[in-house]
Amino acid sequence: MRRIRSKDTVPELAVRRLVHSMGFRYRLHQSKLPGSPDLVFPRFRKIIQVHGCFWHSHDRCSVSHVPSSRLEYWRPKLERNKLRDAEHIRHLADLGWDVHVIWECEIRDEADLQRRIRRFLSDRA
Repeated sequence: MRRIRSKDTVPELAVRRLVHSMGFRYRLHQSKLPGSPDLVFPRFRKIIQVHGCFWHSHDRCSVSHVPSSRLEYWRPKLERNKLRDAEHIRHLADLGWDVHVIWECEIRDEADLQRRIRRFLSDRA
């Protein structure tokens, strides 16, 4: 488990490259914000979080599953991750930040992902 990265993961790097190629600039992992968000757009007060489907328990994804061994360990661990994510998003919203979550499985369709990111970042509401 020590080798599992929390920053600079393959999905996060793919999203960062795409966002940068779209002309948007961002800050990385702002430790002063709850949860140290992946991509922070201070000018827009928007945040993009890139979540791995397994570690963050993506509901509608085949990659997200509870391992069949050591259920007493994995179920609470994955549930805590999910609760912590929700708490961070709620806290960021209370601070006036708009948060968009991109799941690891959604990165495959780059055209759709680019359209969703552009809509999220250009929406001033």
